[in-house]
Amino acid sequence: MALEMSYPHLEKPEGQSARLRRFPRIRVAQIAMDYVEHGWSVDEMCRQHPYLMPAEAHAAMAYYFDHKDEVEEEIQAEVEQDAKERSQSSSSAVHERLRTLGLP
Repeated sequence: MALEMSYPHLEKPEGQSARLRRFPRIRVAQIAMDYVEHGWSVDEMCRQHPYLMPAEAHAAMAYYFDHKDEVEEEIQAEVEQDAKERSQSSSSAVHERLRTLGLP
């Protein structure tokens, strides 16, 4: 028998990322990135993001640890998308600048 977990401050719409119920634009992956990338505690997350209530941050971290593979895949996809966009925009900016200078 599987234990069903409840995360009272979060929602997980079908086919979408887990997110804060109070601020649906804030995804669990974004909160987890603060932990993964910066090593921030829940208290530090709340200091850095004053809109975030401690209970929401704790719920997000509980979800992260319970669904680590899912959330880390989302983080990795976001990192890769960001890198792709940066390389495209910087190369486009370089090419545009070269064109304005009359270079190929």
